[in-house]
Amino acid sequence: MTDTAAASDAGAGGRIGRYRWGICALLFFAITINYVDRQIVGVLKPLLEEEFGWSENDYANIVVAFQTAYAIGLLLVGRLIDALGTRWGMTLAIGLWSVAAAAHAGASSVFHFVAARFALGLGEAGGFPGAIKAVSEWFPKRERAFATGLFNAGANVGALVTPILVPLLVLAWGWRAAFLITGASGLVLLAFWIIVYRLPREHKRIGAAELAYIESDPADPPGRVSWTVALKSRQAWAFIIGKFLTDPVWWLFLFWLPDFFARTHGLTLLPQGGGIFVTFGPALVAVYLLADVGSIGGGWLSSRLIKRGWSVNAGRKTAMLVCALCVTPVSVAAFVDSLPIAVAIIGLAAAAHQGWSANLFTLTSDLFPRRAVATVVGLGGFAGAVGGMFIAKFAGWTLEATGSYIPLLLFAGVTYLVALGLIHLLVPRLEPATLPAETGLQS
Repeated sequence: MTDTAAASDAGAGGRIGRYRWGICALLFFAITINYVDRQIVGVLKPLLEEEFGWSENDYANIVVAFQTAYAIGLLLVGRLIDALGTRWGMTLAIGLWSVAAAAHAGASSVFHFVAARFALGLGEAGGFPGAIKAVSEWFPKRERAFATGLFNAGANVGALVTPILVPLLVLAWGWRAAFLITGASGLVLLAFWIIVYRLPREHKRIGAAELAYIESDPADPPGRVSWTVALKSRQAWAFIIGKFLTDPVWWLFLFWLPDFFARTHGLTLLPQGGGIFVTFGPALVAVYLLADVGSIGGGWLSSRLIKRGWSVNAGRKTAMLVCALCVTPVSVAAFVDSLPIAVAIIGLAAAAHQGWSANLFTLTSDLFPRRAVATVVGLGGFAGAVGGMFIAKFAGWTLEATGSYIPLLLFAGVTYLVALGLIHLLVPRLEPATLPAETGLQS
């Protein structure tokens, strides 16, 4: 259905409502809390290293524990959410990750942190597959990239809030309380999620005109899609390869950026004058503010091009190319002496990654029916987490051996262009996947 037809239908049934954007806001807060819980260890790395005497490889192993569980969870959670439905699948995920986040407060060794991070990774694996599925349920295709960009901005807000909030909590009550408080915030979110989230047709707050607009795309057949069927499609491999190659860059920013600023510009998070003086906080805030702009802007760009008459293929890939080109300068960030310039280069790369991510996630709903979206997102997320495990071990080894971020940033600068080239080879026209008719009933 075209925008004109949708508007005509809305005129017949009443003004199109905006309740779907309230659902998007709920997803935004879920991803925000998700990222606060996962990033807090990176922000506290200098403090915890000093207290517990961690080596770079100890920290890398703690990161790998999270990413291993995240990878395992993503391999399973997509099909679990497709089976349970978005409401109850996300309920399980939010509950698990919130309890696991709070459990960090009791850690007193590397093994304890590894166990807590592993549980956190299992729970947080449900965040993005559930959110992408929710967007596919609540938004027509023409709005999905923008809606994905909006909720995906929660990742940047979470990463932005953490270096501001966590040191204040540490200063007031200690680092253990910081884990307890951030974990409790997830339980508050969980209560709102259970109360608010329903499918559009089951929701009492949505009007007939908005429901018709949401359902303006052709209906999907019922049932679920197996991993085997999904993996036989070029479309799934395009998403999987894109995640495997580019997610490691975001993991690198998330878990090592405070350390990068500490090593290259002397910024730190250490007790000073009886309190905590956050010297790298402003730099991180600036980077993640730019990432927020990129997340929304990347989704907006492709949606805008499509609304102006570009094909979905041209709109998505043009936006992704712009993002890939904007990451390339990050290769020289380790050579820059000026802190503001280094922050600007890394912030541009973070913004470009989030714009890229918004469009890459949206490819799943462009290429697959709703019944397959969470499964495909889970497979791609698994690949991205495996890539993150490799970058974590590589970072630990590189920093332990050389103390330099140059090899890591060189990888970051080129991998998006490589990924886009492979995606284009696999799906040159973004034609939807053709799934066998019988898979509609597969489990």
